Amino acid sequence: MVATGYTPSVSHAIDPAASRPSSNPFRVLREHRNFRLFWTGQTLSLIGTWMQTMAIGWLALQLSNSAFVVGLVASVSAIPVVFLSMHGGALVDHGNRLRIVRITQAVFLAQATTLWLITLTGHISIPWLLGLAFVQGCCSAIEIPARQSLFIRLVGRDDLQPAIALNASGFNLAKIIGPSIGGLVINKLGIGWCFGLNAMSYSAVLWGLARIRLPHEQHVVHSSLREALAQSTGHAVDGIRYLLQPGSVRELLILVTASAILGGPFLTLVPVVARDQLHLGPGGYGSLLTAVGIGGLLGALIIAGPLTRWSRKGRIMRVAAFTFPAALIGLAAAQSLPVAWFWLFVTGISAIIFTALSNGALQLLVEDRYRGRLMAFYGLVFIGLSQMVGSLALGALARAMTAPLAIGVASSILLLVTGAMRGAEFWRRV
Repeated sequence: MVATGYTPSVSHAIDPAASRPSSNPFRVLREHRNFRLFWTGQTLSLIGTWMQTMAIGWLALQLSNSAFVVGLVASVSAIPVVFLSMHGGALVDHGNRLRIVRITQAVFLAQATTLWLITLTGHISIPWLLGLAFVQGCCSAIEIPARQSLFIRLVGRDDLQPAIALNASGFNLAKIIGPSIGGLVINKLGIGWCFGLNAMSYSAVLWGLARIRLPHEQHVVHSSLREALAQSTGHAVDGIRYLLQPGSVRELLILVTASAILGGPFLTLVPVVARDQLHLGPGGYGSLLTAVGIGGLLGALIIAGPLTRWSRKGRIMRVAAFTFPAALIGLAAAQSLPVAWFWLFVTGISAIIFTALSNGALQLLVEDRYRGRLMAFYGLVFIGLSQMVGSLALGALARAMTAPLAIGVASSILLLVTGAMRGAEFWRRV
């Protein structure tokens, strides 16, 4: 039964007086074997994923010469995430999370292989990109909540925040390396090999997942697959009611949603900004993505290291929340590669700090039995609404005006929304 008001128990509160861990950002990797296996395999695989992400955006632009179509390709993968994520989260809360992650990663490998082969054979087209993006979205609706809610099983509650930050550091390390390699691969081997190398990279994460061993009780499947599927709608509704009760969780989710829709899709238009405003080729486009990755890596290491000793992380999160849209406004006004690179670097730092701190705070504030559905909602917002609503709207806005102006307008609105929430309770709860 869901309570009518949200009052976290002591075990779920964020205790500022808790013992402060070491400031070594890599301590969690050293102390938790399972997380080390997961992080290493996923980081190697994400290098391929970022190569593919970069290549898809560039390929969609080449095939269509339309900023709207670039946004459309990004948004199609989000449709299943929007409509299926809460069902996926309910399935995760009633199933074996590790097994679900293993299966979905294998499906991603098959999707990348298909994209590789049809590109090499010359059959690639916008309909193919849209179809494969939809398949990826269906899989992501289950994989995202399973993977995100697995972290606490790998490291425990005390190390959850640095584990999330280290996961973000791996994501951004891959964002640095992947686009840089991707630009070289496109120039030397052709765009299809970005997809091929991504397919090969999935062997790393599958290898790591295969070696993870969790305690017996963490493997328990609470209901049959048939029962979980049959009850998923009810469980999804129950989860939404829980998350949207008045309190810090709901307030923080509102800001997270605004950030995802108004600020999150900016990467969709980076290829358009690179080509049309800065007059860059694939190498320059890759350099811009690398700037985001370097900033994100630095931000993640700050959270996993020195910031773990801070008791009032809400102040840092507030600064990051305001800096993120301000940096995007700077990007919109940039007229040269160095200036654009700088603002994307700042964007990377602020986005990761806000995202990692809000993610960790939300996970610590909810009951364990709702964690899968929380992460499903989180994925629905950051992957689903950000891409389906944000990317599509931003692409349409860019077609009506220009890509930089579209980024500037959306970021200005986000800055106003963030300012309106400056007195919210959750800043003091982080």
